[in-house]
Amino acid sequence: MTDAIPTATTLVVDDNETKRYIIGSWLRRAGHNVVEAATAAQCWERLADHQIDLVVLDVQLPDANGMEVCEQIKAAPATASLPVVHISATAVESTDRTHGLRRGADAYMTDPIDPGEFIATAEAVLRYYQARRRAERIAERMAAFTRTSLAINAATTFDGLAAVAARGALDIFRVPAAVFIHPPDGRVRRTVHLGNEPWNRPCPPEVPARLVAMTGLGEDTGTRIAAVPEAQWRELLPDSASKGDVLLVTSRAKRGRPTIGVAIEAGGASDEDATHLLRQLGQAVALAMEALRSYTEEHLISLTLQRSLLPAVHPAMPGWAFSVRYEPASDQAEVGGDFYEVIDRGEDVLVAIGDVQGHSLHAATVMAELRHALRAFAAEGHDIVRILRLLNTVMQRYHDDQTATMCLMSLDPRTGRLQVANAGHLPPLHIAAGRAEYGGRGGLLLGFPAERLGLEETSVPPGGTVVLITDGLVEERTVSLTANLERLRTLAVDVDDDLEAYSDRILAEFGRREDDVALVVLHRAP
Repeated sequence: MTDAIPTATTLVVDDNETKRYIIGSWLRRAGHNVVEAATAAQCWERLADHQIDLVVLDVQLPDANGMEVCEQIKAAPATASLPVVHISATAVESTDRTHGLRRGADAYMTDPIDPGEFIATAEAVLRYYQARRRAERIAERMAAFTRTSLAINAATTFDGLAAVAARGALDIFRVPAAVFIHPPDGRVRRTVHLGNEPWNRPCPPEVPARLVAMTGLGEDTGTRIAAVPEAQWRELLPDSASKGDVLLVTSRAKRGRPTIGVAIEAGGASDEDATHLLRQLGQAVALAMEALRSYTEEHLISLTLQRSLLPAVHPAMPGWAFSVRYEPASDQAEVGGDFYEVIDRGEDVLVAIGDVQGHSLHAATVMAELRHALRAFAAEGHDIVRILRLLNTVMQRYHDDQTATMCLMSLDPRTGRLQVANAGHLPPLHIAAGRAEYGGRGGLLLGFPAERLGLEETSVPPGGTVVLITDGLVEERTVSLTANLERLRTLAVDVDDDLEAYSDRILAEFGRREDDVALVVLHRAP
């Protein structure tokens, strides 16, 4: 039992009207739609005007050789996959048949032609090409789906996710597509792609719930798909660009979350394979949406936790101004280990900046312990060298798998006298009289058995400024640390009267960073 051949449109090209009629009648009785042409020129006109599935082509035409026409059909991108069956009453030798087949024909029949054999040959050729086209279509769709999945998983924003999903649906199914998502900000996104650029269209807030009702997903997790009549779709979205019925998939990866929706014109997924692919696309968007939502929530929690571990205020000192910044890494959800501290001890003010190795809750825990220990040791009245050594003992005793850097300064606000003890941290930048110079480097990281520290004494003159940073500001994969330190030194010379604007300008100069950044600026009034 053979597979049934769907109704095909066959072009019969022969200059003999009687022969065209006979061949056409055989094909019509077999269920074909028949289009006729008498010349090669008419053949190309019919191919341009009709969706042809099969060409029955006489070898001898009045204006061209049929074998040459066959070669041209097979060479043209628009018709390369079109099957051609040669017929001939004159070129009947085996060498003719061999020549015709080698030049591109899929079958070659000579008079007298048996009607049954002719129809069987035509259907066999059609079966082969239909299977080939289906395989090619599946391969194209799978390739587009793979590209789309990669783009969906790489999306870093909700709007970006909706845009790549809509574009992907268009690429896969070759029809206009719309994607509906509901991010944590509460504003429903409806992103439409018609073939040029994705664009956002207005979307009433009740649309997600109505999409769920259309597919019957309810409150469940999973994926559901449904055909939506055009009238019902236009009742929901009167400005829809879709034509005809719509195939809609809704998906939810986690109970209690809003669903996502992907809608395409129903003609774009007319077979079971395409329907399954649409279902997979919906699942991919839902999983990416959940991952992005979780990342956003974790990032917000992490940032809130990180900021809660940093000092909320710094002491007010007549004649001095402070500016502090903490900027989390743009691509990290985890809590970082960067920290700063400003402690007024009456006789002096301690200013610290440091960085615990890593990005994790453990790194944040170590950072919090160091800050609390720093405050405790400062309250006991220890000098900055003793404080750093005590902190090193804490690291070795309780966190021997971690290291940290710290620059600790003791400032006498009355005289400007400044002592700096450094444990492997970037040196402070001293700015005065139009010059900017880094302090001395030195000292081992906290966490090592040795207790060698970098120590220097200097002063901040009236109008002077000291800038402390963590390495996230100046470390960059493609630029040397020395080059970026020099870039900072040059930029920082010009101190603004507004210290907050000055700090913003420094951060803006280096742009979004791959690591957390802490910044402390202290300035003595002129």
